[in-house]
Formats: sequence, structure tokens, C-alpha cells
Amino acid sequence: MVTLSSEKPCEDDCPIKKTANIIEGKWTTLVIRELLPGKKRYSELQKALIGISPKVLTTRLRMLEHEKLITRKIYPTVPPTTEYKLTALGKRLEVVLYAMAKFGEGLK
Repeated sequence: MVTLSSEKPCEDDCPIKKTANIIEGKWTTLVIRELLPGKKRYSELQKALIGISPKVLTTRLRMLEHEKLITRKIYPTVPPTTEYKLTALGKRLEVVLYAMAKFGEGLK
């Protein structure tokens, strides 16, 4: 059973720490949010995330792919088309983002 207790130190095996290590960093949760409805091309993500640099978007996508939260499919077109979508593990973050959205609604 998962507990939110702070009675012991937050070690590397702490579930909250493991989750925070993945979703921390500017833009990461927003990239996940954009992929919740379904697959998107790189250009669609860049247009949806106003202000993100191509370098940061690429870095976030690579990290999420490394963590097995998204998959990348490259189509042999000219220029190449790349699509990203959440894995089953990545889709499990929907409840986390929903909780963040509910919390954010209460902020002024």
C-alpha cells in the first residue's frame, strides 16, 4: 500500500521522489498533457507549447521516451515525419495531471 507518510526520509525508492524526478522540469507535464488525447507530430507539439524551444522540446521528448512514458515513430517521408504518443505507463500520469489541474483551479 502506498503511503504519504513523512515519518522516514525520502530515499531514492520513495514513490513520490521517483515520480517527481520524471515530471520535474519546465514543460515536461505540459508535453504529457498535450499527448493525453492521442498521438501528435513534433510540429504539433511545438505549436501547442507556445514558448518552448526546439532544443528543450527534443530534450523532454527524449527523456520521456527513455523513461518509457512515450513512444516515437518516424515515418520515411521527406522531410521525415515523427509522431509521439503516450505508452500505457505514460497514460497513468493522467490522474496526476488531473490532480494538478484541480489544485491549480483553486489558486489565484
